[in-house]
Amino acid sequence: MKRILTAVLLLPTLLYAQINTERVMTIARNALYFEDYVLSIQYFNQVINAKPYLFEPYFFRGLAKINLDDYQGAEADCDEAIRRNPFVVGAYQIRGLARIRQNNFDGAIDDYRTALKYDPENLVLWHNLSLCHIQKKDYVAAKDDLGKLLKVSPRYMPAYLMRGEVNLRQNDTIQALADFNKAIELERYEPDGWGARAIVYMSQGEYKKAEDDLDQAIHLSARNAGYYINRALARFHQNNLRGAMRDYDLALDIDPNNFLGHYNRGLLRAQVGDDNRAIEDFDFVLEMEPDNMMATFNRGLLRAQTGDYAGSVSDYSRVIEEYPNFTTGYYYRAEARRKMGDQKGAEQDELLLMQMEIDRRNKNLTAQNADEEKKQSGDDAETSDEGKTRKKSDKNIRNYRKVVVADDSEMGQRYTSDYRGRVQNKNVTIKLEPLYALTYYEKVSDVKHTVHFYSFIDSLNQEKIFPKPLRITNMEAPLTEEQVRFHFEFINAHTAEIVENSQDAVICFMRGLDFYLVQDFASSIDDFTQSILLDDNFFPAYFMRALVRYKELEYKKAETTLREDAGQQVSTTEQGAGVRAVDYEIVRSDLDNVIRLAPDFVYGYYNRGNVLSMLKDYRAALADYDKAIELNPNFAEAYFNRGLTRIFLGNNKQGIADLSKAGELGIVSAYNIIKRFTDVSE
Repeated sequence: MKRILTAVLLLPTLLYAQINTERVMTIARNALYFEDYVLSIQYFNQVINAKPYLFEPYFFRGLAKINLDDYQGAEADCDEAIRRNPFVVGAYQIRGLARIRQNNFDGAIDDYRTALKYDPENLVLWHNLSLCHIQKKDYVAAKDDLGKLLKVSPRYMPAYLMRGEVNLRQNDTIQALADFNKAIELERYEPDGWGARAIVYMSQGEYKKAEDDLDQAIHLSARNAGYYINRALARFHQNNLRGAMRDYDLALDIDPNNFLGHYNRGLLRAQVGDDNRAIEDFDFVLEMEPDNMMATFNRGLLRAQTGDYAGSVSDYSRVIEEYPNFTTGYYYRAEARRKMGDQKGAEQDELLLMQMEIDRRNKNLTAQNADEEKKQSGDDAETSDEGKTRKKSDKNIRNYRKVVVADDSEMGQRYTSDYRGRVQNKNVTIKLEPLYALTYYEKVSDVKHTVHFYSFIDSLNQEKIFPKPLRITNMEAPLTEEQVRFHFEFINAHTAEIVENSQDAVICFMRGLDFYLVQDFASSIDDFTQSILLDDNFFPAYFMRALVRYKELEYKKAETTLREDAGQQVSTTEQGAGVRAVDYEIVRSDLDNVIRLAPDFVYGYYNRGNVLSMLKDYRAALADYDKAIELNPNFAEAYFNRGLTRIFLGNNKQGIADLSKAGELGIVSAYNIIKRFTDVSE
């Protein structure tokens, strides 16, 4: 039977007023919650065209747009939402974030102040408001707002981090240290406090203390390149060059394009005589910044050291062209030219050096002119001898041998760029790896490259009856606009096939999969159910019906928060219609059938383990994860979830062993969780 909703979606000639806007809004918010932003926008468009007086579709469409980096579009949609309902706190919050992304900090401040009138205890609003003041360098206002935030929530750790950074920018290291100490006291398993305090210690010359703090930060967040870069600097100041180079190696494994990592590692490699690999680092720097004269000069020195005199002369000449009074450049170019047999060129450089020395002695410059000459030529001996490091923005060519550090304006970006604008109820606690699905689309992972295989699914693909090959994945990719159109068309095509042959279980399954991909869960469940009625041995229908029902439950749990964020009241009746344990039992029943029909289908056990965990039946969940690992000893997600389940049961040692195996197999987040359950002081 053709569905009215489907016809409306696919036939735009019908009147928009005919659509069931409440149903379409539910589908749209499903898509939004599961981060299928392009698809959700198309559904919100239909609701807006049918009922343009509603504020909700504009608000949620703005939220979808901001997640697609369409900041102007998000701001415009929030304007429309506020015009229709000026009391929606979430609309000001999202518009404020959209304005921040467009560097309109004054507009964002206005939005957050307005929203705080309606919700004065909203931590996200205070957080972003404070960051806006920091971006404007209005440190007095930032401290004032952070003080108010801490009155609302005295244990809100990020506020201490932000206030510590403000104090640091005002050169008040004592107060900065006090704030960072408090942040660590509140959240000793969060790396940001340790990393921030290390910056203060480095500014005070306490390099060993800085290194110790960075050890702790890395212990808690091993995939943060910035911590390794900073620890390398602390080690460099303690003359631990090998340790510093190891840190740069680790940082560049994580962030291969890190400028500081390549430049400083190149300098250190040169110091220990590893000239060829130092040249590779400076080559990389010059690919990133072709006009970086200090990298060019360092590469020239290294080329000469390795016998590439023509290359070194080329580099020296570029630097001399930029800094015509840089005497050191002429000296080294003359030396390289002589070694390559260019006596005439070498003599010309030496003559220029002599003339510059005579001019230097004879010129009777005023102090002002001398300073100006030094500034232009980079020939400032006093500055070049001061310290072992230079700021990244320092263009004094005489400082070419100095290790580069981030500018003051960049030092705290790790702690002040965390604008919080997601209105969805996003779980930021430790959670299980998601369920597996049968789908056509999969996200690409930089770490994991596993192809999931099952013979029956492969045989379906070999028959080429599906429009695309079926994939088994728990990393589902959101649909592009073209893919959305593709599946709407296939819903029509499959509907026509069902009319012709209503007894084909596979066609019903295919249409159910199309409905699932366009986030129409109710229609999807209907089709999977019909597929099961036609062929109760077709286990993929049970498998996908369980997944869709599980996702419906997940969405329902978030629905109350979403509606409250949108400024709506949730009635007692609606609260009572929430998710119950019996709902998960229905999902479990479908997975029981999957395992009965396909006892070697590892993903049935894995998904059922997740459902049992949701039911807090951890021992039964462990049994399913055990079976999944028995069937596939390299099943990373099963190790990860079994590790968390064991930790939930208080068995940290075995849990950490499982998480370690999961990390080894490519789930990087496992290492962070391991560190959370390992005492920082160890």
